[in-house]
Amino acid sequence: MKLYSYHRSSAAYRVRIALNLKGLPYDYAPVNLLRGEQQSGAYLARNPQGLLPALELEGGELLAQSVAILEWLEESSPPPSLLPGDPLQRARVRSLVNNITCDIHPLNNLSVMNYLRAELGADDDDVHRWYCNWVDRGFRAIEQSLAATMGDCCFGDEPTLADVCLIPQVYNAYRFKVPMEHYPNIRQVVQHCNSLEAFARAAPEAQPDA
Repeated sequence: MKLYSYHRSSAAYRVRIALNLKGLPYDYAPVNLLRGEQQSGAYLARNPQGLLPALELEGGELLAQSVAILEWLEESSPPPSLLPGDPLQRARVRSLVNNITCDIHPLNNLSVMNYLRAELGADDDDVHRWYCNWVDRGFRAIEQSLAATMGDCCFGDEPTLADVCLIPQVYNAYRFKVPMEHYPNIRQVVQHCNSLEAFARAAPEAQPDA
């Protein structure tokens, strides 16, 4: 398989973690978001959405959107499972995933930041307040829910899709200087996950385009 990725893309970071946890080899195809390579004709011919990540399967089929890729990996790939066996627990994991991928990340990605600056005249302080607001709203809910579900990871002691999505979002929060002192449960989970090889190998600094 081939993963079209950018080292600091949190959505691509999620997929790298999952591939590593599943023990699946892949080729890394860098696409530089800052240079606009995701909007090049060559990339759009593969992925008309012009977004990262995209996973090219053996045989040439291409999957886009990180959560769809994660669900496909879970359904088609070997253990370990990244979703619990119990339907209610699976729903709770997906709820945390959606908190991040629907309510935090889309409001703070590069295209939104660029729009705030270019179209609405926001300065750096405005953009930082915007970013921190949406992260704080999401993290406050996650912090509270983790008190009832966490072990070493978000749900017990083994990684799930919740951890796969949380760790990249926290990486970005630190990068954009979001105050993290109010989220001890989140920080504890992140510290453990980042000690695992699958997460360490997926980190932005470990990628060939870093």
